[in-house]
Amino acid sequence: MKRKKINEFVIEFPSKSENECFARQVVSSFAAQLDPTFEELADLRTVVSEAVTNCIVHAYRGISGIIYISVKNYDDGTVCIKIRDHGCGIEDIDQCRRPLYTTDPTGERGGMGFAIMESFSDSMKVKSKVGQGTTVTLMKKLAK
Repeated sequence: MKRKKINEFVIEFPSKSENECFARQVVSSFAAQLDPTFEELADLRTVVSEAVTNCIVHAYRGISGIIYISVKNYDDGTVCIKIRDHGCGIEDIDQCRRPLYTTDPTGERGGMGFAIMESFSDSMKVKSKVGQGTTVTLMKKLAK
């Protein structure tokens, strides 16, 4: 049986660190329509936080840009979250997905963003083009 989209939203905002909390709250509030557990909401907040932080720290690297988020809720309890930027892009996605790998020159980042996103979602797809940006698509099926 094919799942049916029951609701969706799209939002964009500047790549400022103070907007990471905003993004987390907006997505979890929207997903609340599907009556998730507290743990499921925490998972969604975590993946959004990691993805938005990646946009701010890595994609735009200290310059201002726009972060785009679209979220779709489906009738089977699945949430699909796409987080996109027009930043620098990722040269080697496989390398960036390895735990502890980071492109942060300060060494302050632990390199666990993709690993965390993958472990807190049912699926994660990463598409990127150098100089054009990155899209991370996360799927999570909530218990019903």
